[in-house]
Amino acid sequence: MHPLVQSVVSDERLPDAVDVVVVGGGIVGTASAYYLARRGLSVALVEKGHIGCEQSSRSWGWCRLQNRDRREMPLSLLSMRLWDELAGEIGQDLGFRRCGLVYTTDDEKMLAGWEAWRPVAMEFGVETHMLSAAQAAGRVPETRRKWVGGLHSVNDGKAEPSLAAPVLAEGARKLGATIHQGCAARGVDMTNGRVTGLHTERGTIRADAVLCAAGAWASAFMRREGITFPQASVRQTALRTKPTVNVGEVVYCPDLAMTRRLDGSYTVAISGRVTLELTPQGLRFSREFMPQFIQRLKAVQMGVSASFVNGPESIEAVFGSDPAFFEKTRVLDPAPNGRLVKAILSNLRGTFPQLAGVEIDSAWGAYVDCTPDAVPVVSSMNSVAGLFLAAGCSGHGFGLGPGIGYLAAELVANEAPSVDPTHFRLERLIDGSRIKVGSL
Repeated sequence: MHPLVQSVVSDERLPDAVDVVVVGGGIVGTASAYYLARRGLSVALVEKGHIGCEQSSRSWGWCRLQNRDRREMPLSLLSMRLWDELAGEIGQDLGFRRCGLVYTTDDEKMLAGWEAWRPVAMEFGVETHMLSAAQAAGRVPETRRKWVGGLHSVNDGKAEPSLAAPVLAEGARKLGATIHQGCAARGVDMTNGRVTGLHTERGTIRADAVLCAAGAWASAFMRREGITFPQASVRQTALRTKPTVNVGEVVYCPDLAMTRRLDGSYTVAISGRVTLELTPQGLRFSREFMPQFIQRLKAVQMGVSASFVNGPESIEAVFGSDPAFFEKTRVLDPAPNGRLVKAILSNLRGTFPQLAGVEIDSAWGAYVDCTPDAVPVVSSMNSVAGLFLAAGCSGHGFGLGPGIGYLAAELVANEAPSVDPTHFRLERLIDGSRIKVGSL
């Protein structure tokens, strides 16, 4: 069952021409549209389904600096600053709260990893405190495991997955952008190696730039423009409880990752319990992803499903050329793993006695798009002037969304970037450079 997301009204008329077309209505696409429009550029945002319908509304809602890969830290700091500002700028609540994050563990190796990150915290001014075993037990009951310690990331927090992308879209519209849902992109219009527009199922929009922020669909879209973008997705499962008592705002332990939402419900999942589905696209990029598979394969299950023949990594995505391909699947809505849903609920009830009677409101599956090094791509294209890519967020896209959108807008507008974009360039993944797998 798809999680609820605040609806956004579409603009009826497709514009004849704009400065920039943004492809994809998730948090990255809507943030990009917002920051582009704030720069005075004319913007059209096109989305084959509806705003926030895929991963952006299915995430845990975490907004954090803690445990980020060092390459992401400047972008993470920018994102947190932008999260602070957005509600005041747009005039609507995105659910962002700096409530702190609490981590507990019974694994000495994991605890040592958190401790080892402290030099990065000190370098970037992140306030984080290690918790003793007793302090960890005071935060999360030791009903299932005996904690060896924990961590409190003081100034990190959360936002509301059902609100963030829709509010950003409405913010972009207030600044002049137009929003077009149920309008799939079909391909870029180019003249002499330069973008001159975007073909959609409802007609062509002339434009000087196109930004692909299509999430799990980005590699398939770029492939049609002759550009290789190594990308693979893993399938996750999460559930939402009915409103219940407060046992913490954002909590991580080996059995649970949970986020309290504005209505008093919880989004709950188990970190690392994902399925890597064998797909034609995944097989095509298996060499690029091998270092990540070797490092993390213990945490994932392998499987084959309908994604082999349908969706963004399917046979048609890799080998087909049908211009209507992207409108065949309006919303990528995989079923949740039923056994995992039961395990999540059992862990939640077993960990917190106060939640023994908690009920499920909904459960869903989601595809999280990843890059081989687990670091996003925010990049111009060397081969096509005016074409840009912002995708491959590797499970970090919700928290990093505003910063990615801000950086993408700077690149499109040809402004001096606020953070060094070197680590986010596409070329690092395709020029033979050594792949360094980032932190989770």
